[in-house]
Amino acid sequence: MPGKVRQMGIKIGKLPVGPKNCMTDVAGVQVGHVTLDEPLDQDGAYACTGVTAILPHGGNLFQQKVTAASYVLNGFGKTTGLVQVNELGVIESPIMLTNTFGVPAVTQGTLSYMLDLNEDIGLITGTINLVVGECNDSYLNSIRACPVTPEHAIAAIRQASTDIVQEGAVGAGKGMMCFGYKGGIGSSSRLVKVEQQEISYTVGCLVLSNFGQSTDFLAERYNASNRQSQSTLSPTDGSILIILATDAPLSSRQLLRVIKRCGIGLGRTGSHFSHGSGDVVIGFTTAHSIPHTTDQLMETRTQLREDHPVMNQLFVAAAEATEEAILNSLSQAQTTTGRNGHTVEAYAFHKA
Repeated sequence: MPGKVRQMGIKIGKLPVGPKNCMTDVAGVQVGHVTLDEPLDQDGAYACTGVTAILPHGGNLFQQKVTAASYVLNGFGKTTGLVQVNELGVIESPIMLTNTFGVPAVTQGTLSYMLDLNEDIGLITGTINLVVGECNDSYLNSIRACPVTPEHAIAAIRQASTDIVQEGAVGAGKGMMCFGYKGGIGSSSRLVKVEQQEISYTVGCLVLSNFGQSTDFLAERYNASNRQSQSTLSPTDGSILIILATDAPLSSRQLLRVIKRCGIGLGRTGSHFSHGSGDVVIGFTTAHSIPHTTDQLMETRTQLREDHPVMNQLFVAAAEATEEAILNSLSQAQTTTGRNGHTVEAYAFHKA
């Protein structure tokens, strides 16, 4: 497996990274993948896709919700659940990533998993809001065959762990492209330390990268070149899903402010949020555990002061972690062959 860009001498930003330099540096956060990589019955058809599950914590997410927000940089995408996330400011299910036509199956599988876990849903309590996002992997994956099933979603959730996140052509990233090369899953983290206090917050980012042409990529920014010839491949404008996790105590509104800065990290790599690109950010904080039911009239949560310098540091962390996660999705991916023999080369990072 190729290394992360930091192992190649490419350093992004000023803030320190966490011990694993990935999303699971945020305590309790779990990530799981199911990868499909096999020929299908039809001539030339191939399953080159998968599912990625992000669990804000290892408990019952419906019963113990987390504060959350989402932000759309460009809305050419097909997601579920974000309307309610922004209305109520919480997430109550795993965050699921897959290909465009896999959204219905992944939604069904996630629903089945959560219904099995919570016998009260739809009977003595309300329904559940499921969050699923997608990118279009149809160059490598036979997307019309809909190879992703509800069982794959359940398996991804069950395989989720706090281990170092697998990156590159895995899970939902198996068939994705980035700047004309192999993209997919990438992750990074940042530590934000509060000066003169023994307090530190962690920001972790995971991306599903599937955007851009090779001529868009600002390789010179990183003093890095590609050993391979320049790619002429490009997804149709493409998309990216950015998931940001933190343990900083933020309100939903404050979290929205932080995740908007993920767009800065995306732009630094060369993206300009194309017309047909689904560029969506979903963020959550593990600082608050919000019970589904309570007899209390009032609830109290702690949150950071808006004007404290730590807020600016969280903005910086969001931008830096996103930028590095995108580069890691490129550097960790391997050359992949899929539908009709289509092949997408890995970007062979070379430090100039």
